[in-house]
Amino acid sequence: MLPLLAQTLSGLADETGHIMIVTDSDGRVLWREGNYSVMCRADRVGLAAGHQWGEPDVGTNGIGTALATGRPVHVYSEEHLMRVLHIWSCSAAPITDPDSGRVIGCVDVSGTAPSLHPATVALVAATAKLAETQLALRMHERDERLRRRYESLRGRPGILLSSTGRVISGDPGGDLGERVHLGGPLGERLHPAPTDRGGRRLVLRDGTAAFLEPFAGGFLLRPTPSAAPPTLTLSLLGEGTPTASFGDDTRPLSLRHAELLALLTLHPHGLTAEQLSFHLYGDDGNPVTIRAEIHRLRGQLGEAIAAKPYRLACPVEADFMTVRRLLTSDDPAGLARAYPGPLLPRSESPEIRRERDELEAQVRAYLLRRGGPEELWAYAQTCNGRDDYEVLERLAALPATDLRSAAARSRLLS
Repeated sequence: MLPLLAQTLSGLADETGHIMIVTDSDGRVLWREGNYSVMCRADRVGLAAGHQWGEPDVGTNGIGTALATGRPVHVYSEEHLMRVLHIWSCSAAPITDPDSGRVIGCVDVSGTAPSLHPATVALVAATAKLAETQLALRMHERDERLRRRYESLRGRPGILLSSTGRVISGDPGGDLGERVHLGGPLGERLHPAPTDRGGRRLVLRDGTAAFLEPFAGGFLLRPTPSAAPPTLTLSLLGEGTPTASFGDDTRPLSLRHAELLALLTLHPHGLTAEQLSFHLYGDDGNPVTIRAEIHRLRGQLGEAIAAKPYRLACPVEADFMTVRRLLTSDDPAGLARAYPGPLLPRSESPEIRRERDELEAQVRAYLLRRGGPEELWAYAQTCNGRDDYEVLERLAALPATDLRSAAARSRLLS
């Protein structure tokens, strides 16, 4: 790939008094070429092979910002965080691996501030796209070799995956989507250890068990027939103790465990310990505490919770998700029955508070708009509905012979 990049940009960089730089995904300089005098000046600020130019290392700069945003950028002079870089301008673009979908590096043209035109970023972006096109051609060649070997297999060979989990063949219905999560960071290549030659087991996102077998530089994925996993049933609405039922076992949940299960339900693709910590505690969170809580929760629910990232590995029926669905239906009676009160009313988690407030507002508005006396009376029994002036006024307007009218008038007077 370097010869292609050099052929495209290095001649221009040398002629115009600039340098061309290629980095890895962390911003580490792998290679540079260009005007000799500019390279000498670049040495003095560390713009040389082996140095780190990610945003966490030197703040705003062309390389680091392109890698952080995933987009081409032009960073001019004073836009750099570090004062020593104010004599420089940079145009940079990330390079994305079409196989993994991950940013694998960056191409950059840097020069002194007055000499580097902002339009250079378009040329740099085109060069990065050219590199991605070459990577895609190589990927398709590998896919074709794999596909030919795959098609020579007899029987039911399974689903053909690349080393990054990308689906190549054998899934005509597209049930798996574009990619299967192989256990590490999404899109990371999985290199089977010698002990993996016989394959290993995976749990797919829908809870299906599968067997992953190395095959010619890729993998064969074979879903294994097994009993359907039990459904995890969560009761998290209202003022009562939250509970979880898994299989034949129903148990009460601590507030913290209920919060974790609510967050994992809201994020079916999973969350890391760091993300869970942020959603629960904000900037004051501690991922170590989250890992300990998840460990205890897995001790109670076992196979219902998978790791890396943490996610629910079984069908889930959560009462607050049922309410979400009913809000899009024409069933006010069903909604009123399904909503005993707010989601985890004692929770101070920023995301759960946001979900709770949104759900409460939507249920109230729906029942005021479409509910009759029965539905409004049911809502008036919830902790927020007990003192809801508009709801009580509607109920107080019922005929005097209706006991709900008298109860509503009494609450209005109290």
